[in-house]
Amino acid sequence: MSTDETSRAQSHVVGVALLLAITTVSMGALTAGVGTVIQGNAAAADADRVADSLASMEPSEATGVERHEIAFGEGSLSVEARTVRLLDSDGVVASRRADALVFEAGDRRVTYLAGGVARGVGNASRLSEAPPIATGDGLLLVGLPVLNASGTTAVGGQSVTATLRTDTSHERRELGEGEYRLTVETATPGAWAAYFAEENASVERRTFAGDDHPSVVATFPGERTGYLVVHDARLEVET
Repeated sequence: MSTDETSRAQSHVVGVALLLAITTVSMGALTAGVGTVIQGNAAAADADRVADSLASMEPSEATGVERHEIAFGEGSLSVEARTVRLLDSDGVVASRRADALVFEAGDRRVTYLAGGVARGVGNASRLSEAPPIATGDGLLLVGLPVLNASGTTAVGGQSVTATLRTDTSHERRELGEGEYRLTVETATPGAWAAYFAEENASVERRTFAGDDHPSVVATFPGERTGYLVVHDARLEVET
């Protein structure tokens, strides 16, 4: 075989080897990409199911014991401490530990807090379920569902099925006239800030001593007659 023929043969072998290597790398990248898409879709589906389950908890409309099934393919559900405060011009009118129920799966996060259900984290979050707060001419009615969690407060893993058991009672307070501010300690400030802005409140952020997260502070304009209804939902997570 001539030198030219030998070189062509070697080049052909090298070319085939390179083609096989490129094909292998491309298939690996494609497989990884498909796997990522599948995982992302599964996490999104879990987040949708959990959000629907949490939204079905309506302590403002329930009394006594209720049970709500919750299920997800993979992730974790846990309780985190949060505080909700109502203030007037003289200071704190009411302060309650509300507790947040938080679901996480990959980069998906769903949070139940004070009757609202938030999707996402930080400023890139939104409320898919609004809290039971009503405003009108000269009126502010704050419905405040609080979760007093006890027993098991975290579940997680794969193919998880749990029951959220709540035992709800109600306490109503007439607060009289005043200029009111409502503060919500939250890891999803974007969602709450947008909600309060839609309710015609001015919004700022403030960190209270002892809290783990900053609070969204909503100031409702003008003098209003305030009412506070605490929906005390004692929560147990049953597995």
